[in-house]
Amino acid sequence: MSAAGHATDGERELIVSTVRKFVQQEVIPAASELEHRNEYPHQLVKQMQAMGLFGLNIPEEYGGANVDTTTLAMVFEEISRGWMGLAGIIGSHSVMCDVLVHFGTAEQKSRFLPALASGEKRGGICLTESGAGTDLQSMTTTAVRDGGEYRVSGAKMWITNARQGNTFLLLAKTDPAAQPAHRGMSAFIIEKGATGLTVGRDIDKLGYKSVETCELHFDRFPVPAANLIGGVEGRGFKQVMTGLESERLNVAARGLGIARAAFEEAIRYAQRRVTFGKPIAEHQTIQNKLADMATKIEASRLLIYSAAAKRDRGERCDLEAGMAKLFASETAAEVSFEAMRILGANGYSKDFPVERYYRDAPLVVIGGGTNELQRLIIAKNLLKKYRDHE
Repeated sequence: MSAAGHATDGERELIVSTVRKFVQQEVIPAASELEHRNEYPHQLVKQMQAMGLFGLNIPEEYGGANVDTTTLAMVFEEISRGWMGLAGIIGSHSVMCDVLVHFGTAEQKSRFLPALASGEKRGGICLTESGAGTDLQSMTTTAVRDGGEYRVSGAKMWITNARQGNTFLLLAKTDPAAQPAHRGMSAFIIEKGATGLTVGRDIDKLGYKSVETCELHFDRFPVPAANLIGGVEGRGFKQVMTGLESERLNVAARGLGIARAAFEEAIRYAQRRVTFGKPIAEHQTIQNKLADMATKIEASRLLIYSAAAKRDRGERCDLEAGMAKLFASETAAEVSFEAMRILGANGYSKDFPVERYYRDAPLVVIGGGTNELQRLIIAKNLLKKYRDHE
């Protein structure tokens, strides 16, 4: 990898082509069967570990690949093209790594990042609660200092990798009385092992299967004070928000992967399915659908790359990441439904993968901050950018 985490064209192509080959040969043939059984893909995860995919955004000095944001987005697109659920296993993990890389102390980085890069330690992010999703400042989980550790009490839900993972980014209130509330929030790296942490039920979902999504319950769960990210209380909200910026881009890339997979299935089918004496791809109605699908996919890709490039320059990209996530995820939902319509009854059948794309697409519309929230973020940043000074 070249300096500052920016891949050369040759390095990027090698990484992406390697992932593409893995997806084509290993993921696509197994995805639908595993997904329909809701079975965790242990063997595929081991292969991803061996490929170094858990350390993509970790610096080389800690055993990672240190890829830039554009390359990371390309990898998520390729994996999601094969199976969006599989991308989720490294998606939340990469957000935790991003926060640790940007805000962890030198000691925290050296202690956690090598094992996170290898996949020995892997997990996700503990943010959402039953009463605090989009509005994170309403969370009630607390972390109370008790000598050389904190005692965490509360509950989190919608935690990807909760059962199979062992290490998580946790956001909790260290000063519940703080006003505004975000000033009393702190972020920690927590690890399973001590008493006081219970993995609750697996949430039964429409799609995004095989990767588990659970509730986590904390009852005075001990976390070493040395695991407070950055070593200072009250900075967790800002740290997590920076991580969510990267999450929105990887969720956008996942949406792009779903849309691309659905489109490719639809255009292949349209050239083979014959009605009224000719392939349906020769009917103007189908051609219009294919043209709209392909155009929105390309627009999604360019929005993602534009936001990623800005982030790689060290600039805030709330506006651009919000636009990319909004448009790419809505495109995934629309294109997967249009693909189902092009395939007709076959699109509704589990014999074809389109029904899986259709069930997975709503996750990217909702996850990483709902698209209703994205619109608010976009509007807020537009008003700031175009402030009327008269």
